[in-house]
Amino acid sequence: MGAAVEEAVNSITPEDILRRIGIMAHDSMRGRETPSPELDKVAEWIGTQFREMGLRPGGDNGSYLQRYPIQTRQMDTAESGIRLPDGTTWRLGMQVAWFTGETPTAGVRGQGLILMGRPEGPDDFSAVDMNGRIVLWILPETASGDPDFGLVNRTLGTIRAANPAGVVLVTTRPDRNMGQLLARTNRVNTRTGWSADDPASPLLEVTDQTASRFLSGHGVDARASRGQPFSTRALDADVGVTVVFRVLEDATGPNTVGILEGSDPELKDQYVVFSAHMDHVGICQPNTEDPICNGADDNASGTAGIIEAAEAFAMLEPRPRRSMIFVAVSGEEKGLWGSDYFAQHPPVDVDQMVANLNADMIGRNWPDTIVVIGKEHSDLGATLNEVNVAHPELDMIAIDDIWPEERFYFRSDHFNFARRGIPVLFFFNGTHEDYHQPGDHVEDIDAEKESRIVKLMFYLGLEVANRTERPQWNPESYENIVGSTR
Repeated sequence: MGAAVEEAVNSITPEDILRRIGIMAHDSMRGRETPSPELDKVAEWIGTQFREMGLRPGGDNGSYLQRYPIQTRQMDTAESGIRLPDGTTWRLGMQVAWFTGETPTAGVRGQGLILMGRPEGPDDFSAVDMNGRIVLWILPETASGDPDFGLVNRTLGTIRAANPAGVVLVTTRPDRNMGQLLARTNRVNTRTGWSADDPASPLLEVTDQTASRFLSGHGVDARASRGQPFSTRALDADVGVTVVFRVLEDATGPNTVGILEGSDPELKDQYVVFSAHMDHVGICQPNTEDPICNGADDNASGTAGIIEAAEAFAMLEPRPRRSMIFVAVSGEEKGLWGSDYFAQHPPVDVDQMVANLNADMIGRNWPDTIVVIGKEHSDLGATLNEVNVAHPELDMIAIDDIWPEERFYFRSDHFNFARRGIPVLFFFNGTHEDYHQPGDHVEDIDAEKESRIVKLMFYLGLEVANRTERPQWNPESYENIVGSTR
């Protein structure tokens, strides 16, 4: 196998990488926004590449393309609002801002429940019966006097688990900021058109200025209550919430999927997944001399990398023991759409996927270093370290996450694999001054450096594919990342 491996590795060249990035990041592809005809062209071109390599189609109906539904829609502000017991209605987009969730067209109703004061922890919420109720949460402030949205992030999961019919944050957000949020509520938006993991019950916001009259009628002073111990007050009447959208257009987005069957009779039913997102942000600065965000590094570089890896693996004889899936996803820039759909609708059972190696922005910055995020969460990190030491000729050091405060682990497509129980590693060289700017051009790609990163990923993928034991999570990481999402 040694000669075959050497030949395969040598097929990964800077020239091929640069050529493939140049095709995807060309002006004619207009920044590959999701959805767009140009993104579809890129997806089809990648499918052609996979076919020429001899990969088996992993998309819909025997094709290389997997398509997922996308909707363009707008809040129906005439029908959406919060209806109070006295007949008053707070309208979405006028007094009420929207974050997540929606309702049936007829809306939902539930007994009103007011939460006041600062909780000591999630247990305070766990002791409250919120099932089927409309919760009005008078949100405490931080020491600097701002609404404590960090508290929302830390405790909203506990509140959601109590199954309220809706949650309305009552805040001291300044008028100017609230105006921006209301404008966003009214904006035409594009989102996925399938049932995702987003909670169904609405999360909304109003300010004290809107809610004070209603609250004072129930004996509650919003400002004064924020400095008191945590308490609740159940109303003796129902509150209604309606959040509905008008669908303006139905569309689809593409993923491109190729499968290389393994050689081991038993292990070939397990899969190592290579992923990268092929989309970018489209025409980002209209009416300027350079309006297109070409996305050469973000993420034509990662996509070219997995195409190169696929070509190298397809050359091997015998093939790796485990099978391999190569998937170029779209919609990453919109919220990890394509990888979420793929992980929910994979061509093989998700439990058969033993690892995901994801590449995103691997074409710039340091010539001898690649950041690999997620090394500490599974023994994939130890395997990578072994492979890295075994190949000093690559002159490429794989280091741990140096930007933990940026939470990159949760911001690229590998996360949709990780949260479904698949060990992951995320190859990423960080952002730069051209991140999401028109200056992200192919001329600035260090293709020689990228070729060494792809070779490292190839060697790692080969090691994972050929080992008898599948990668294992660290138990604490599994609990924290996967938790109850499976």
